Order: sequence, then C-alpha cells, then structure tokens
Amino acid sequence: MELIAANYAPQEKLNIFLEHNKDVEREQLLEKGYVVEVKETIEGCFVLDAVEADVYWLKQLFITKNAAASLPVLLESILALAKEKHAKIVFVHSHQPMVDILLEALQFQPQKENALVQAPPEKEGYWWTYNVS
Repeated sequence: MELIAANYAPQEKLNIFLEHNKDVEREQLLEKGYVVEVKETIEGCFVLDAVEADVYWLKQLFITKNAAASLPVLLESILALAKEKHAKIVFVHSHQPMVDILLEALQFQPQKENALVQAPPEKEGYWWTYNVS
C-alpha cells in the first residue's frame, strides 16, 4: 500500500478511480488529498485537512470493497502521516458502524460534539479524535 498526494497521482489511474467512485469530491481530493495505491491500482483516498496549525480533519476517507481489509493499515498510515505533519489531534466524522468499531479499536476517542470544525458534514454520525503522540 502506498499513499500518494492526489495531485501527483498518475492522471489516468486517478480518472478511472474517480469515474467508478462518484461520491469522491475531485477538487478537494486534488487540493488536499491522497490516494491509496494497492498493486498499482488506486483503491482508496482521503483528505487530511488542517483546521488549525496542529489540528487536522480526516475527511473523504474511502476504500474500495476490494481493498477493505486494508482499512486498519490505512488508518495507521494516515496517523503516521499526521504525525509527520506535526499534528497533535486528528478529527474524524464517521457515519458507518464498522468504521466506529475500527476507530475505537485504534484508540480514537468519541466526542459528544463537534468542537473545531466550522462546516460539519450533513450526514448523521459520530465525531472521534485521536491524540497524535
């Protein structure tokens, strides 16, 4: 598994991925996101958006069904990337029960409310934070 800044990803592979995954916001992905390449195919993406100097919001986390088993490794890789960016906190808004279970297993902490994000997602779900050490 390799994380590649979306604006450096091979254009043809990126176009194929986006064509098959219409819910992914192309502009935001290209501006602040990364793609996940597995066996030379883009199988996922995410955006790690700085909310403050050391606070990041993980959004648009997506992985194909083919690579779903890689989600725990992907989340750990994202946290390592956040650490490289000197993040202290990573926020996540989850709207899928399986992702909630995984976040809890990776020691994310549930939040009662959205404390930092100005324009929260419209989907129902839960906020989680991870303190990057």
